Amino acid sequence: MKKNNKKRIIFLGVFCVLFVIVSFLYTAVFNDSRFIAPMDMSEYVFRLKDLPVIISVVLFTLYMLYIFLLLMKKSIINKRNEAKAQFTRIVNPKFGYCGFSGLFGFLGFWTYSIDKTVSPFAFFIFFGFFGFFYKGKMSNTFIDERYKENKIKAQVKADEIAFSIIFIAILFLGHGNLMGNTEYTLIAFVIAVTLSIALKMFLGMYLLYHYDNDCIDGQFDESGE
Repeated sequence: MKKNNKKRIIFLGVFCVLFVIVSFLYTAVFNDSRFIAPMDMSEYVFRLKDLPVIISVVLFTLYMLYIFLLLMKKSIINKRNEAKAQFTRIVNPKFGYCGFSGLFGFLGFWTYSIDKTVSPFAFFIFFGFFGFFYKGKMSNTFIDERYKENKIKAQVKADEIAFSIIFIAILFLGHGNLMGNTEYTLIAFVIAVTLSIALKMFLGMYLLYHYDNDCIDGQFDESGE
């Protein structure tokens, strides 16, 4: 990715976050804390003063979706290149900080209390981006048979753990109402699935780093003997 594009993406992210903060402060001071305090959306009547909050939340959601699509596109391109490459691509470990965006998933508890919206819980999937910290540590690693075996082993292990959690969630939640509420069941299932996918993403990168370094340490131990 070119430096100009990176700067543009960072600028848009900072702008969206600041816009959300300012709009929330505005509605707290000048708009009776609408959308911040719990509201009965069945009685909601639109006001012009609601626009800053609505626009800021929509823009932030679109920005996060844009980032997700960029990462998916980049991941597909990198996988194609890795099939021909002899060394792993160089990744900045600081990309792992993107995992903190998963904290926005907690906004789902707020939106659910306002208008029963559960879609923000999907942001929990971004916790998986913490794995980029370990992927960055594996930058420029020689792709030999050992590396390929470790990568397959890490992916299989991550899949087993993630699918086991989803399977348990289905068994536990599939019987019906959680705490006597079908909506709570849906929320719990969405959270379980998104966190499982995030865990799969993280473990796939962490375990590869762990297995690869264990193999290297083992080789050094054998050579030392």
